[in-house]
Amino acid sequence: MNDLETTPTRPSLLTVSLGVSAFVLLLWVIWLADVTFDLGLARFGVYPHSIFGLRGVVLGPLIHGSGSHMVANTAPLLVLTTALFYGYPRSAWLAVSAIYLGSGLGVWLFGRESYHIGASGVTHGLMFFIFVIGILRRDRMAIALSLLVFFLYGSMVWGIFPRERGVSFESHLFGAVIGIGLAFLLRTRDPRPPEKRYSWEEEAQDEEDLVMGDEWRRDQGQDDRPGGG
Repeated sequence: MNDLETTPTRPSLLTVSLGVSAFVLLLWVIWLADVTFDLGLARFGVYPHSIFGLRGVVLGPLIHGSGSHMVANTAPLLVLTTALFYGYPRSAWLAVSAIYLGSGLGVWLFGRESYHIGASGVTHGLMFFIFVIGILRRDRMAIALSLLVFFLYGSMVWGIFPRERGVSFESHLFGAVIGIGLAFLLRTRDPRPPEKRYSWEEEAQDEEDLVMGDEWRRDQGQDDRPGGG
């Protein structure tokens, strides 16, 4: 049986929201500790072409350079990660892991030689993934999530281009590329939600069947009439 035709097991929205909120809270704790104790955690970001810089692939998204940097990533992380885990429970862990690690590896291979930190590569990857997979799947939930994230965060499209000094557009770019690629690869991994039929649709179908039956009986009745001689 095709996965798209089976009924999904979907986690509750509350469960997903609590898990995502705990992760975002962890990012705030890390940033507050960095500021309070002057830990200089930026040195653990991705540094391209350096062996030591590879540790930033794992650690870089956890580190932020300022309060405004944290604030800018908080809401997108909450909304996009919740949408991912609620809408695509089978794909979520694979998608977020690939985006998290893949965006950092892309920066390490091709980025400018500077420390790259922050979770914006992850948020860009999630936005592009949810938007594109909704276009590909075209079921009601996928389309709704796609339109929602694009309405809220469609401006992230501009983040993949070099615009501001000190902003890692490379993280945004590689996150977006990986998100789009994963949307194509995982588009059939999660089953479609059951299609809800509304009462007016069922009534319309009944009326259509009745009309077709009347036409059939009328045509047959005309055929049974004796012909003229």
